[in-house]
Amino acid sequence: MTLDLVDVFGSGPLTGNPLAVVHGGEDLDAATMLRITRWLGFSETTFLLPPTDPAADYRVRIFYPAGELPFAGHPTLGSAHAWLAAGGTPKAPGTIVQECGIGLVDVRQEQDMLAFRAPDLRRSGPLDAADRAETIRLCGVEESEVIAAVHAANGPGWKLLHLASAEAVLAAEPAPRAPLHTDVALLGPCAPGSPAQFEVRAFFADPAGRMVEDPVTGSLNAAVAQYLFAEGLARESYVAAQGRKVGADGLVHCRREADGSIWVAGRVETVSTGGALPGSF
Repeated sequence: MTLDLVDVFGSGPLTGNPLAVVHGGEDLDAATMLRITRWLGFSETTFLLPPTDPAADYRVRIFYPAGELPFAGHPTLGSAHAWLAAGGTPKAPGTIVQECGIGLVDVRQEQDMLAFRAPDLRRSGPLDAADRAETIRLCGVEESEVIAAVHAANGPGWKLLHLASAEAVLAAEPAPRAPLHTDVALLGPCAPGSPAQFEVRAFFADPAGRMVEDPVTGSLNAAVAQYLFAEGLARESYVAAQGRKVGADGLVHCRREADGSIWVAGRVETVSTGGALPGSF
């Protein structure tokens, strides 16, 4: 087995969200994959495997410290990058087809970026009063700053608070602890003339119940894009910034095409490749 380290959604070297990609782990069970993920300590680790669907180019299992995810965005782009770098050739020129827990996801190469097609939301619509109050508490924001509170689940079960401004997003002080499987997020518009049009933050609970901020989150940005385009708050394309509170400087490029599909793109860079892992754990 070998291990690649890649940086996803960065605006420059080492400014995005790190991802570990394991090649050759066909004999690993889920418990071992989770142990490796927790030991490495990144927000996600992926395991590239042969596809079981004949339409797919490869299969990926995506783990974060609290378990396995059916889909996640920065692991999708990072895994596609690692698969290509290892010599993978798509069956259909120009489109990589990834098999994961939610099914098939299309990935495209676009100049110096990779882009994935946002999967359909599994749950959308307003949060009920209890969920809204709890999400506000966990995110550490003022009720008066909240414009909308919605479900934005597309694998992870994101609960999203749309705030009045990027400044309110950056000023939020999340709770130190949260229940396992918490996935909450913030969105706010940036001032005119900023490099990005929206500021995003994402928080999840680790296995010990500590609230952790994710540097740059593709699944969340896909769900945010679906919300913004559906509500008429973005047109055609925009750029979201994420990670400034945790030392990252991520940029996520989102656009809606003429057929209504939404694509989420970012830079992906190899940090190291080919690190050997022991054959058993």
